[in-house]
Amino acid sequence: MSYQVLARKWRPASFDAMVGQEHVLRALSNALDRDQLHHAYLFTGTRGVGKTTVARILAKCLNCEQGVSSRPCGECSACREIAEGRSVDLLEVDAASRTRVDDTRELLENVQYAPTRSRYKVYLIDEVHMLSQHSFNALLKTLEEPPPHVKFLLATTDPQKLPATVLSRCLQFNLKNMPAGQIVQHLRHILGAEGVDVEEPALWLLGHAAAGSMRDALSLTDQAIAFGGGRLLEAEVRDMLGTVDRDHVFQLLDALAADDASALLAAAATMEAQALDFAAALETLLAVLHRLALAQVVPGALDPEMGDVERLRSLAGNFSAEDVQLYYQIALNGRRDLPLAVDPRAGFDMVLLRMLAFRPAPALAAAGARASEAAAGEVGPPGKKPEQRRAP
Repeated sequence: MSYQVLARKWRPASFDAMVGQEHVLRALSNALDRDQLHHAYLFTGTRGVGKTTVARILAKCLNCEQGVSSRPCGECSACREIAEGRSVDLLEVDAASRTRVDDTRELLENVQYAPTRSRYKVYLIDEVHMLSQHSFNALLKTLEEPPPHVKFLLATTDPQKLPATVLSRCLQFNLKNMPAGQIVQHLRHILGAEGVDVEEPALWLLGHAAAGSMRDALSLTDQAIAFGGGRLLEAEVRDMLGTVDRDHVFQLLDALAADDASALLAAAATMEAQALDFAAALETLLAVLHRLALAQVVPGALDPEMGDVERLRSLAGNFSAEDVQLYYQIALNGRRDLPLAVDPRAGFDMVLLRMLAFRPAPALAAAGARASEAAAGEVGPPGKKPEQRRAP
C-alpha cells in the first residue's frame, strides 16, 4: 500500500477528534443536536486550521443515516462516501479554479432538484473569496433562500474580500490559529501511534515553525521524519528548518551580561563561520529574551520541555527587567531593519553593540550619582569643574 501523508491520514473524522476550535465546535454541535440549522455557513481563518475539515464533518453530520446529530456514526454508506470523497450529494468546489459567472450558474443549475441519496444536498465552496463579482451576484438569491434540501458551506482565508451581501446571508465562524503547545501535544500523540522516536525539543521546533497551522505542522513532521531517516532529533530538525541553535544565543547573552564587547563579536563571528542566517538568529534571540522575561517575572510560566529552564534561571539574575525589555525592543527593531543594513553581519553586529551601548542599568546609576552630586552643589555640567562661588 502506498504511503499516506500524516495530514491526510490523521484528518479528523468527527468533531470529537478535532484539535482546538472549541468555540466553533460547541456552536455547531448545539445547533445539530437541537435541530436549529442554518442554510449557509461561512468558515474563515488562515491556512491549515481546519476550515474544510469542519465543513466535511458538518456535511457528514447532516447526512448520516442514523439522523442529524453532532456525532455521525461513521459507518453508514453516507458517512463512508463523504469520508472517501465520492458522495454525489456533497458538491465540493474550488472557487479559485471556477471564478467565472458561467461556472457559478452551471453549479446552481441543479439546486432545485432533490438530493440523489442523502438527506441534504451540500455545496462546499472552498476559497470562496476568489469568485468574481458577477459570480457573487449570481449566487446571492440562491444563498439567501435555497430550497429546504440544500445547505451551503463556504470557506475562505480572506473574508475581507467577500461582499457584505454574502456575509449577511451566512453564519460566520472564525477558526483561530493554534498555539504551539496544542500542536506539540497533538504531534506527540500522532508520533507515538506511528512509533517514531522523538526528542521533545524537536517537537517544539516543529510546533513553533508551523505558525498556528496544524496542517503545516504535520507536513513539516513528514519532512523531518524523512530527513532524519525515521527519527525526530532536535539537531536534525533544527538543520532542516534552518533555525539557530540556542547555545549561540546563550553565548551572546553571557557576553552581554559580562559587558564584554569582544566576546559578543566573537560569538557573532562564530555564527557567521557556520553560515547561520542572522535574521533567524534575531528571531531565536527574541524567543529566548521572551522566555528570559518570563523567568524573571513568572518563573512558573516556563515550559520545561524546551530544556533551557535552568540556564534561563541562572541568566535571569544577571539582567534587570529593564535590560531584558530594552534588548527585546532593540532586537525587534533590528530584525525589521536588517534588510536595510550594508550586509547581514554588519546589521547583526550593530544590534548587539546597540544593546551594549544602551544598557540601562549602568546609565541609570551614573545619572543618579550625577543628580545626587548636583543637588549637593558639588558638580556642574559634565566635563567641567564646579565653579567657586564668589564672595559677595
